[in-house]
Amino acid sequence: MTFLSETRDLTDALSAHPELDVDPAQLPAAVDALADDEVVQILKTSAALATSLERVRVVAAGVVARRSSRAQGQSGLAAVDGHRSPIDMVQKISGSSRAEARRQVKLGTSLLDGDDQGELPSPPDANDQPAATDVEAGRSEGRTRWDEPLRRALLAGVITAAQHEALLWGLGEPPLPRSVAGHPDAESTDTGDEEASRLAHEAWLLAAEQLLRESAEYSVEELRRRARQVRDSLDESGAQERFDQRFDARSLRTWRDAEGRHQGHIVFDDEMGAWVDSILAAGLRPRRGGPRFMTDEERAASQDLIEDPRTNDQLAYDLLMGVLRAGSLASAEDVFGARQPGVRLVAVKDLIGPRDAFGRLTTVAHLEDGGDVLPGSMIDRALCDTGTVTVTVDSCGNPLDVGREQRLFTSKQRIALAIRDGGCRWRGCTVPASYCEAHHIDHWCDDGGRTDVDRGILLCRFHHLLLHNQGWRIRRDHNSEFMLHPPAGRSNPPVPLPSGSAIRWAWDPPPPLMRKHWRAA
Repeated sequence: MTFLSETRDLTDALSAHPELDVDPAQLPAAVDALADDEVVQILKTSAALATSLERVRVVAAGVVARRSSRAQGQSGLAAVDGHRSPIDMVQKISGSSRAEARRQVKLGTSLLDGDDQGELPSPPDANDQPAATDVEAGRSEGRTRWDEPLRRALLAGVITAAQHEALLWGLGEPPLPRSVAGHPDAESTDTGDEEASRLAHEAWLLAAEQLLRESAEYSVEELRRRARQVRDSLDESGAQERFDQRFDARSLRTWRDAEGRHQGHIVFDDEMGAWVDSILAAGLRPRRGGPRFMTDEERAASQDLIEDPRTNDQLAYDLLMGVLRAGSLASAEDVFGARQPGVRLVAVKDLIGPRDAFGRLTTVAHLEDGGDVLPGSMIDRALCDTGTVTVTVDSCGNPLDVGREQRLFTSKQRIALAIRDGGCRWRGCTVPASYCEAHHIDHWCDDGGRTDVDRGILLCRFHHLLLHNQGWRIRRDHNSEFMLHPPAGRSNPPVPLPSGSAIRWAWDPPPPLMRKHWRAA
């Protein structure tokens, strides 16, 4: 189907709703008068139409940039039309923000350069001029660019421009061989460099293809986060370097404004950022929908917090000030309530071993909540400070069997579920594991359900209640995928519930055709 044919079909689909043939000022009332299913269909069709039009707008922005290069000077398209740069021109015509215009130009440039085997444009920055697109040093001529699947998916309408950007800049460029990148301790040959470059390129290509298959399940923000996690998992040495850069950028600045109010600005490093998130999560979980299963004393404290007249921002401020004031003199329960804060790292034990020239582990660990990557140096420190909990899983990620004697999942099983599921497994949900409840897919009373990890799944409070109250069911045939079944009377087919764990490749590797060199690179 051609671009215009696709756009025309979507426009015709909207035209099938005669209620929309009104003056634009009457459109809100017209849509509000429609039935639920019609409103949902209009939303889907209009979103698809916007995505289709966004493609041609981005491509046009790229063409404007290409025809307005520095080499063309005052004869460039933007300058001839009276604009200082192609970004100025796109911003003026589209009425968008400067950041959005810059994004369109850079993304459009990358689409046009897809057949040139050039390097990717740099991520958005303050530079108005599109990045150069010369052939990257060391890249083999004739090799399909690793981001080609992303380019094709965008032009085919499989992903949106925002999703394309998240994957493109989340994965970043494959790393150069250490000798090419200028590492003084690296020893290599031309043949070895070429092989390392080929393996890295192939791994990035496979990663792009796998993330494309998952793109419909996640928001743009979560997709960008997952792309960064994949990049750090594949480029473990680079993960340490990126961690070091963010650590060096840490800062705390305070000042007084014109009204005499003390203000501050903090840039966290990765570990301390995770700690602050954990502190706030521990103190504010009742406000954010944490698990319901707790003691009467904990439940009373949670209800007091829910009824507290302060805003969440005020509560977060008072909590952090309480931490600073109390320090080590207060008990954790006095400050945080039922759940103490903490940061748990998850690493694949078999990969812990190799070290770089500085003696640091070259593997990476993932935060239990969210899956963000921390480098091997953090694993070393955690091993010294807090020790480890070993969770042995089978080929499906199922760690242990407690059986029927116990109604609730144990703390170790909760760790195992967090490692396997990564958080709430309801499609599109990104609630982290510490906010989730363990659901028995075989009901304890009706089905004689067992408290086994392979028959349990993490769900956030909202989706857990939705499942029980609306008649949804989750089923699993032995160790196959968890499948979400709609309530009786609905025609929706069952849908799989994939794991959101950042290390699910350990037991759920890519399809056979994608496994070659997946970890070798």
